[in-house]
Amino acid sequence: MALALLAFPVAAQADTYDLTVDRVTIDTGAFRRSGIGYNGASPGPVLRFKEGEEVTINVTNNLDVDTSIHWHGLILPYRMDGVPTISYDGIAPGETFTYKFPIVQAGTYWFHSHSSMQEPDGAYGAIIIEPRDREPFRYDRDYVIQLTDTHPHAAARIMRNLKTMSDYYNRQQQTVGEFFNDAEKNGLAATIADRQAWGDMRMMPTDVEDVQGFTPLINGKGPDQNWTGLFRPGERVRLRFINSSAMTYFDIRIPGLDMTVIQADGNNVRPVKVDEFRIAVAETYDVIVRPTEDRAYTVFAESMGRTAYARGTLAPREGMTAAVPEMRDRPLLTMADMRLGHEGMAGMDHSKMTGMDHSKMTGMDHSKMAGMDHSTMATGAAKPDPFYAPGSGLTPAAADGGKFLSYDDLKAQKPLYPLRDATREIEIRITGNMERYVWTLNDVKYEDAEPIRLQYGERVRFKFVNETMMIHPMHLHGMWSILDTGAGKWNPVKHVVSVAPGTTVYMETEVDAPGQWAFHCHLAYHAAAGMFRKVIVKGGPKAARLDTAR
Repeated sequence: MALALLAFPVAAQADTYDLTVDRVTIDTGAFRRSGIGYNGASPGPVLRFKEGEEVTINVTNNLDVDTSIHWHGLILPYRMDGVPTISYDGIAPGETFTYKFPIVQAGTYWFHSHSSMQEPDGAYGAIIIEPRDREPFRYDRDYVIQLTDTHPHAAARIMRNLKTMSDYYNRQQQTVGEFFNDAEKNGLAATIADRQAWGDMRMMPTDVEDVQGFTPLINGKGPDQNWTGLFRPGERVRLRFINSSAMTYFDIRIPGLDMTVIQADGNNVRPVKVDEFRIAVAETYDVIVRPTEDRAYTVFAESMGRTAYARGTLAPREGMTAAVPEMRDRPLLTMADMRLGHEGMAGMDHSKMTGMDHSKMTGMDHSKMAGMDHSTMATGAAKPDPFYAPGSGLTPAAADGGKFLSYDDLKAQKPLYPLRDATREIEIRITGNMERYVWTLNDVKYEDAEPIRLQYGERVRFKFVNETMMIHPMHLHGMWSILDTGAGKWNPVKHVVSVAPGTTVYMETEVDAPGQWAFHCHLAYHAAAGMFRKVIVKGGPKAARLDTAR
């Protein structure tokens, strides 16, 4: 019965599910390609759980290679986490593996393969967990909007091309015409110096997206196929945005509608009304919109590099459409993104700026620091986003000049943990070599690295120092990531923390899950190129202690 239910976009609640892992054909509207899906489709079915239930999920591998499923963002026993070589051996061809774990949380999550490059090839689906108790907001309709970046090239081919030539997919490199335009605007000497500086670093200011040429999809439909969600004017519509892309950040807006953000990474936050927000790879955001007019609205998701967009529609009736905005000009990285100062000025390192240094300020605890509650700070016309280096080319801005969501706006609706001081700090420098397409943590690739060892019961403060020119969504399995925004016990609780170039960002983790866990950048090709770690948690309840056999 469960298998039949999963053929529909939203399954009925049950405690046993059956998934098959299959070769599928993905039709983007722009091209068709073979890929990997679940129950014969990509994206796979939406799994709907209920907080408090014990789920059993039978996964049958119909591929001719090993596979796996990781339940992204779910808190569960480590043997159920689904990462080959870390939490289990994976699922061999023809075999069925049974996952069984309690559902101890609510919200919007997703699942995907953690084997080789199957996730970029289409192996993902959505998870909705209904809460045990009443939610602090109301809505009349509920839609999943799962964003992906499907590429005509298979993932293995993309990886080979990137290793051969890291700018293979950079199709927006600066031109000779732009050189002369810059020379006219900034002067010939300054323009030559700028180009030499980037050349010395073996970088380009257009290195915003590693992989271009993809077609963004919403729930498996390309822009021309136009996924549509229906509403009656006046209804509150909940939209569960999930970014299941391999490499692409999206900036999302719905022209004509305000969006109220109510959840981030599955956890309730104090409502924030915005005009636009950026969703990092692997993040989820739930928003509520209330269209009152009998008309269509475009759900518009531009890639951060402005190379492609996803498009869907909210409408009172099928077949209606709304105007599709033009993409904005592509961003260019600046010297601030290289930690070399803003527009040639030294000392613009985000972590060392007055009022911006999260590490050098008294007590290192934003909750105790006067003036660090950004929600109550006096603001001018536009408040700088402290999670981007001042002068960064990636700093977002709303298309209509309105409110763009910042991490700084996120406050937990109800803290999950009592506030306490961290027992120790672990510095993670985010590093890499763009020319060789090697991505590392603390200059070491995964295969050469020692695991990060944590002790059950401690509270660890992670310090992320991004020394690369790219933005990285860092994901810790098995435990929550408490992002330090300076809000103390109201700091938002997430499973992915995005770290922009030229910045230092802090998160804390209550180490409450024994076992072995993965920790990595969620850009698929960065993780595959070495930006990955095993985390070992020692101690804890005897029944869940680490099996050190692997």
